Amino acid sequence: MEVDSRHVAVTPRPRTVAGPVVLVGHSYGGAVITEAGDLPNVTALVYIAAFAPDAGESPGGITEEMPPAAVANIAPDSDGYLWIARDKFHESFAQDLAPDEALVMAVTQKAPLGSTFGDKVTAPAWRSKPVWYQVSTQDRMIHPDNERRMAARMNPRRTVELDASHASLASQPKAVVDLIEDAVNGTAG
Repeated sequence: MEVDSRHVAVTPRPRTVAGPVVLVGHSYGGAVITEAGDLPNVTALVYIAAFAPDAGESPGGITEEMPPAAVANIAPDSDGYLWIARDKFHESFAQDLAPDEALVMAVTQKAPLGSTFGDKVTAPAWRSKPVWYQVSTQDRMIHPDNERRMAARMNPRRTVELDASHASLASQPKAVVDLIEDAVNGTAG
């Protein structure tokens, strides 16, 4: 099966897809696919510089074990949403992108509710589904050694290390798409 990166659809509800689904999660999205990936039509999980908690773990707990370089640049607003300071966004999240690209990301960032980082995973799908993992070696949002540790314990079919920031999907899209295609092709049947 070929994947055309211009026609990749993103759905938060794999149950609504009739055929096989490969879930891809970036950052906190890795915790989401870890919990949601146990559906029968999910054939693989792809983690892009992402959290992959085990049962009883939370993204916040993983972060506390080995804080990333830019943890001080994240702050909650009055409603509890976590924001990366705009003036620190480029150096924290996307240091391998042009400043204007990082600025667009900074002003359009989607802030997660801080309390979700305390949510513990109950049944990690990666224990029963094939996994692919991309480590960003220059990540300042999730410590690269945390990414390596999470990847290693999942026994992925393939791990790719990119000399990239947390925004690897923007700075190295071809390598990221290649990994996703590998997952799609590796589970097609």
